[in-house]
Order: sequence, then C-alpha cells, then structure tokens
Amino acid sequence: MDRTILHVDMNAFYASVETLSHPEVRGKPMAVCGDVESRHGIILAKNELAKARGVQTAEPVWQAQRKCPGLILLPPHHRLYHAYSLRANEIYRRYTDRVEPVSIDESYLDVSGSLSLFGSGKEIGDSIRAAVHGELGLTVSVGVSFCKIFAKMGSDYKKPDATTLVSRDNYRELLYPLPVTDLMYVGGATAKILRGLGVRTIGELAALSEQLLYSRLGKHGRTLYRYVQGLDEDPVRREEEQEPVKSIGSGMTFCRDLTSEEEVRTGVLALCETVCGRLRAQGLFCRGVQVTLKNPQLKVTDRQMQLPHPTHLSGELLQAAMTLIRRLWKPGSPIRLITVTAIHLCDAEQGEQLSLFASPKDTEKQEALAQSADAIRRKYGRSALRPAAILKNNLGINS
Repeated sequence: MDRTILHVDMNAFYASVETLSHPEVRGKPMAVCGDVESRHGIILAKNELAKARGVQTAEPVWQAQRKCPGLILLPPHHRLYHAYSLRANEIYRRYTDRVEPVSIDESYLDVSGSLSLFGSGKEIGDSIRAAVHGELGLTVSVGVSFCKIFAKMGSDYKKPDATTLVSRDNYRELLYPLPVTDLMYVGGATAKILRGLGVRTIGELAALSEQLLYSRLGKHGRTLYRYVQGLDEDPVRREEEQEPVKSIGSGMTFCRDLTSEEEVRTGVLALCETVCGRLRAQGLFCRGVQVTLKNPQLKVTDRQMQLPHPTHLSGELLQAAMTLIRRLWKPGSPIRLITVTAIHLCDAEQGEQLSLFASPKDTEKQEALAQSADAIRRKYGRSALRPAAILKNNLGINS
C-alpha cells in the first residue's frame, strides 16, 4: 500500500513573520534583508507583492530596489523565526509522530498511520493549513503524495496557502510539463548536460533510460531517474532517526575586506570558536577541516585537510585553518568572506586520541579551559567570554 507523505512549506516565512510584527507593511511590497552597511545586503525573503515585481531571494538589495522602487526593507529576527518554526512543528505532530523538519520553514510528514483518525492526506493538509493560519497567523502550502520528492513538488506547485495532491494517477499530467530545473537536485551544471541530451522538461527526462542517465551523470543520473519515475522510497525520519551530522561550519562576510594575516587570523579565530563550541555541545570531534575564501569579485576557492588527531579545540582548528589559508591566499589580496567547516566528524569515544605535539597535561588543560568557557557562555550568553584577540576589532565580529 502506498504511503501518504506531506511536505509543508511556510509561505514567505521570514517576511510573513515580520508582517505580524509590522502590520503597517501589509499590502505593500516588503523584503527582509541583511545589514547593507555591514555588506550583508542581500534579500533573505520577500512577500508576494515584492515577488510579483521581480524581487528574488539572494539578490543584492540595490538590485531589488531598482526592480521595485519603494520596497520596504526590514532586518531579520532569527530567534523569532526559530520560535515560530517550533510552534508550527508542534501543530504538525498533532497528526503524526513522523515529522522530519528539513529547514526552518519546511517539514515532511508521514501520515500513513493517521488516515483513519483525520481523513485523507488532502484533508489533513487542509486541516494543517487552517490550524497554522488560525493559531500562528501564517500560511503554508502543502504537497500530498506517495513519496517525498513528489510531495515537495506538490507544495511548490501552487502558492500561497494551497494543498496540492500529486497522485499516481495525475503526477505525469501535473509534473512532466514543468521545466527540468524544477526537479530537486537539478542545478545549472546538471541542466546543461541534460540540455545536451535534448531535455528541457521533466517529462523529457522521464523518457530517457536509466542506463543513459548513468552514463552521463553517474550515480546522480540514477537518482534522477528514480525521482521522475516515482520510485523515491526515502523515509520520513523522526528526530531520533535523523542521519548523523556530517559537518559543522561557520562563515562570515566581514564589514571590510581583509588584507593582512593578522586580520585574517582574527576572523578565523572567531569562526573556529563558534565551530568548536558547536562540536563540544554535540559531543563531537573533527578529523578534518575545510576553509572557503571569497574575494570581492565573488570568486570562491576552498581546500581541506586531514588533522593529525581528532579535535574540538579552537586553537588546534585555528592552526590547521591558517595552514590551509596560507596555501590558498596571497598576502595582501583582499578577502571578503571566510568559512571554516569541521569535517569527518566522530564521537567522543573515537575522538579521545592525544596530540602528538602536546603533552597529556597540556591537552587536559585546554579541554578544562574550553569546558569552563562553554559553561560561562551557556549561563551568561555567547558574548560573555571571548578571546582577547577578537575584542574591539573593526571587522564586524560581534560574538
């Protein structure tokens, strides 16, 4: 028997939450954006009126304002969005315990075992839409299908505030005429290869053989074949069934370009403090690190390396990250953004391996210091204790 999967997508989430706090912007084109003066000036979310005038998520603010003169801009409030996300998922869990949040504004639900209690998948979708609107003042779009991929495409099919059923009887009619780029995981590079095969719609992709797609796209081709044929069997995972974290990273666009090694080291130290704090909070160590740099022309370069031993100490991660940066970067060349990512994660049992370059006592002291710092930050906030090297910086580092 087929499963009944829902994908619930909160419509224009950031913008909708901000409208609740700023009712005066209702009925006017509005967008949420980062701090323009700190060079985080991109559109994070927009309402339907701004969307209708061509404003797009992730485009520069100046470009959005050129498309939409008079566009109202509001700053983001991430804690508020997180609170609304938690409340929305609490509503979803009234219908099933199989709820898998995949982002702050999207969740999958498997309601196969709830049909006798709450009605059909479409009826459950309509009920969720009514509950979210009535209790939170927000709207959601819901896709209902027999697999996750088609449920996701169903929630995208009609917005805002709609429930779309994608069944075995109608999925070809609904989805096959759509551009192939509407299919998940068909990015620019994949779309270019598919265009070389004469594929521009999902239906044209579905007409190709699995063998041909594998020959051109490898394993990714087989995945796409399964998706368009309705063969996706990926389960909806409860929170305790979620796949383990594979990496933990932190990135920052600085308020001005970095040109000296001292400035770069200050920025990287702040990022390593954040990453290692998250590692310790989850009881994890990393065996490798990746560094990504972006210059003012938005050119991105990255490198990664294995570490001599697993760690979750910021000093050790900093040393490795700076080693990579020296390989990537010519001193004096401006850097706009840096991201530090801990990779090849392992748990404490696998991570308790002593450094070859530090004595056991040194390692114990660093561990004790890090744990004490974590305790202080949990009690008094992240900014309560910071390395002296990043105090009173002029790079836009606030925590």
